[in-house]
Amino acid sequence: MPAVNRVGLFVVACVLGGVGGALGSIVGHSFGKSGLWAGGIVGGLLASLLVGRIALWRRWINRSRYWPTTIGAALGFLAASAVAVKTLSSPIGPMLSTLLIGAGAVLGAGRSPVVKDDQRSVDTGV
Repeated sequence: MPAVNRVGLFVVACVLGGVGGALGSIVGHSFGKSGLWAGGIVGGLLASLLVGRIALWRRWINRSRYWPTTIGAALGFLAASAVAVKTLSSPIGPMLSTLLIGAGAVLGAGRSPVVKDDQRSVDTGV
């Protein structure tokens, strides 16, 4: 994956993961304190799916890297959630923890060679 694609994926994952968690918390807040936490987690995990879709749409990843990218972003979001909860006394910890979402997405995307999906099926005969 070219460096420009990695940067784009990283930024999109960080932003969407943070926004998804925040919007999920807002929606979940109507169900009380437990809903606030659950909504934030669900919102961030749904944002991970969107990160993978945007990466496919922008051709930053191959189709075969969709699930690894999405799972990487989701694991990054869960790690970021844990860091954010432990550092709530400072605004820096929760803000910087979103970097874990982008890192997870980029690690999940891997360093696979750039091969178009339709070319691969012709080359391998599949």
